Amino acid sequence: MDPGLVGQFRRWSRNGTWTRVLTALHASTRAALGRKDPRPSMVVIDTHLARGASNGGVTFHNQGGPYGRTNGTKRIVCVDVTGLPLCVRVVPASTSEANAVEQILDDLARTGADERLELVLVDRGTAQWAANRLTARFNYEVRRVGWDEPPRNEHGAKVFRPIRHAWRVEVAHGHLVRRRRLARCFENTVTSATGWLHVASISEVLRALC
Repeated sequence: MDPGLVGQFRRWSRNGTWTRVLTALHASTRAALGRKDPRPSMVVIDTHLARGASNGGVTFHNQGGPYGRTNGTKRIVCVDVTGLPLCVRVVPASTSEANAVEQILDDLARTGADERLELVLVDRGTAQWAANRLTARFNYEVRRVGWDEPPRNEHGAKVFRPIRHAWRVEVAHGHLVRRRRLARCFENTVTSATGWLHVASISEVLRALC
């Protein structure tokens, strides 16, 4: 890759340009898709565990996921009812779900994307006491969603049933991870990893806009 482009990518990753571009494009896409307001009143936040790729250097990857067995990162994605990424971030795999959600909510506040926000849906990895604390801090509802018991069919076998609205963020993660650069986390720093996630998210929004 051209050294000038690499330098520009790093600068934009450090100074928040990618974040602002994604926020602006998302607002334009909402208008193009017929939404009345450029900012959402409801968002869904979820994380995806990405394995770290060993490249011989020092990285921010660490142990996380079920039983702490996966060495890698958590990709946090926030979408609205369109299913398009509004805000994204990468953190070490050991970061708690509540901490990950809080970081994204801070990002939304910094960009002004939370000006109409009334409801945030998170999965049950965020404890109820943590959801209550975030609700009090940000002055909008942070609600845990999920099945109390796995859905089953008439034969008693477990079946998949999507949770209303929450499935949209799962689809967004699925689209993003198809990028070869995101097949694993190849980056050594949080800033670089988040920058590449922003680039992939921006391409998703542009695809919908065009």
